[in-house]
Amino acid sequence: MTRLKLEDLADEKPVRMTVELSARLHRELLAYATALNGGDAKGAPTPERLIPPMIERFIATDRSYGKTRRSTQPG
Repeated sequence: MTRLKLEDLADEKPVRMTVELSARLHRELLAYATALNGGDAKGAPTPERLIPPMIERFIATDRSYGKTRRSTQPG
């Protein structure tokens, strides 16, 4: 079995979800948003806006996942 960045998860298809974050992670997301906005907290994206693209990027750059996905797709 290949080693992915995440363990096997149940096949669920949620459309909307609620996620609890630690206060530390929330502060890190706020700091990241501020850095992304050129150091200005005013007008920086909210953590809610950051999380989906971060997850998408994580999946897109997971080499083991990409390799596994390519080998299991019908060709």
